[in-house]
Amino acid sequence: MFKFELGELLTVTKTGEKGEVKGRAEYIEEANKYWVDCESNSDLSANFWFKEEDLQAL
Repeated sequence: MFKFELGELLTVTKTGEKGEVKGRAEYIEEANKYWVDCESNSDLSANFWFKEEDLQAL
């Protein structure tokens, strides 16, 4: 079961970056992961996989 929905806006707890969930992956023996499109200070975006525990809903 996923904690966050596709399209949900999140904050990366370690960096404070904000982003939108674009994808997610579920594993048997590993934490769920989310593909997040993060905003940057330079008006560019970057995509990264994050563990569920590293994210917080806005």
